[in-house]
Amino acid sequence: MKKMIVVLLTLLMITAVLTACGKAQDQSTASNDASADTSAKTTAATTAVSASQTASNSSTKLSQPDEVITTANVTSNGAINASEIFSERDLKQTADLSDAVYYDLSDNSNITITKEGVYVISGSATDASIIVEAGDNDKVQLVFNGATIKNSSSPAVYVKNADKVFVTTVEGTTTELSVTGTFTADGDTNTDAVIFSKDDLVLNGLGTLTVNSTDNGIAGKDDIKITGGTINITSTSDAIEANESIAVADGNITIKSGKDALHAENDEDNATGYVYICGGTFNITATSDGIQATTIAQIDGGTITASAAEAIEATYVQLNGGTISITASDDGINATSKSTAQSVKIEINGGDITVNMAQGDTDGLDSNGDLYINGGTINITAQSPFDYDGQGQLNGGTVTVNGSKVTELTNQMMGGGMGGGRGGMTGDPNMNGNGAMGGGPMGGGFTR
Repeated sequence: MKKMIVVLLTLLMITAVLTACGKAQDQSTASNDASADTSAKTTAATTAVSASQTASNSSTKLSQPDEVITTANVTSNGAINASEIFSERDLKQTADLSDAVYYDLSDNSNITITKEGVYVISGSATDASIIVEAGDNDKVQLVFNGATIKNSSSPAVYVKNADKVFVTTVEGTTTELSVTGTFTADGDTNTDAVIFSKDDLVLNGLGTLTVNSTDNGIAGKDDIKITGGTINITSTSDAIEANESIAVADGNITIKSGKDALHAENDEDNATGYVYICGGTFNITATSDGIQATTIAQIDGGTITASAAEAIEATYVQLNGGTISITASDDGINATSKSTAQSVKIEINGGDITVNMAQGDTDGLDSNGDLYINGGTINITAQSPFDYDGQGQLNGGTVTVNGSKVTELTNQMMGGGMGGGRGGMTGDPNMNGNGAMGGGPMGGGFTR
């Protein structure tokens, strides 16, 4: 009996040991499988980001921000129908960081992004570029968390291919992107801007973006949209230029430009190239034009202060709202034939507009076609407040010229004095001396 009990106890002990070993083996296998799965996912994510870079594990992860969407009015049905310009994501000032990939910048090292996603950029570097070379349908969002890039000859951000790229700044941070030398071309591509994009580009966010350039500041070969953030640009050439369009819904934008502040033009197609503004605050100092568009320059809202040779120039200039303050040395607002797709005219339907012109051969509102004022409050200080080659009609609004309210438009030529109204030189259109000098509340200019 004792022997039987010993045998039974021995068998029970062997069974317990085998069972424990089996469970340990199962747990070890499960742990290895989970580790392999996690490793595979990490590898896939890294590969999706770049073929030559790995995401930084040292970047401080950002907390998920509350959603912020700009409240600008983007439903105008003027010359440009704005209701379809901005998508919901365009107007969103915060990024979804739930699956974001984080990068730390380092000197002489490019970050290449090849897949759709959200990428947080931190740190500082010299001679480094963020290159986006994703698929045709990929949307890439670059979230700048107080980054600094200073290059000598290459764009800080270079979008080679994507559907759309968002440049978003984080609240409470300042990102500075600079190019200090002569830009080097990328094969046949003249990369001549600090942010250079071959595809659609959206600038937004709650932080500050500062761009300094020895050529253009921001250049896009398709559409450029600005929907938020504080943007400061200093450039020797155009501050913001696009082939297709520039559209602004919101933001605080300060520009010092050696040429144009906003420039929309396609050298190969004069039926494109418009500027649309429905919100935001602009402080513009430009050597040439403040806003130049090939087709239409339309302003529905916002606050614009511009000091330039010509503040606004396009084939068709339409002002429907906003507060616009202009100081100009050539023409305040100019409509000239740049596009075969539009009629040449200036049309003012609303807004609070102030135009201060320099002395000499200058015009406040100069249209090589028609000039219509249908509404708004317009205050002009100029030797020649109006110059138009087609029809000129004052149908509404309040118009003040050199301190005096006017009820009709004059049409003055070079050499007019302070005023001219219906006075001035009348008679011989060839100005051969057969006319009589007149006078009026606006002085003694020439009227045609």
